[in-house]
Amino acid sequence: MLYDLTVPAYQNGLRALSGELSRARTWGEENGIGELQFAVARLAPDMFPLAAQVRFTCIQALQPLARLADADVLDFPDDATDFAGMQDQIGAALAFLDAVDRAALGDDGDRGVSFTLPNGMAFDMRAFDYVRDWAQPQFYFHRTAAYAVLRHMGVPLGKADYVSYMMRYLRPGTAPAA
Repeated sequence: MLYDLTVPAYQNGLRALSGELSRARTWGEENGIGELQFAVARLAPDMFPLAAQVRFTCIQALQPLARLADADVLDFPDDATDFAGMQDQIGAALAFLDAVDRAALGDDGDRGVSFTLPNGMAFDMRAFDYVRDWAQPQFYFHRTAAYAVLRHMGVPLGKADYVSYMMRYLRPGTAPAA
């Protein structure tokens, strides 16, 4: 259960983000917007830039697995400075997710999970609550912020890009005509 709630969702989100970054790179080249401009772009002065949002998305895909499986995860200490670096971080996170052992996460949603934030705030919760109330929102916050920065920069993305993985479920013959 815990595996099914985390790993596939994070893989879907990271792959979609990778596709969005690819579109942004191409669009930027066609419109004179450089990679560094994208990497440092942010929605508001007090928000992290795109490169940090990508890094945090990767971290938030791996950190819950470390807590649930009591395992070590990759470290992403620095923001990337270009699209290749952001794609490398996503690729490393996806490779890690591909290797996660379902059994290591367990199925006991009632077991305890505790963690402390860098500011000293400490939390104690059930594993299921941790995934639902902390892990998923953290991942999707940074994932959505990255998408929003790209849209803010003018990249022509839409909901179909954000949930591009849904196309595998599309019933044949039901897509609208272009």
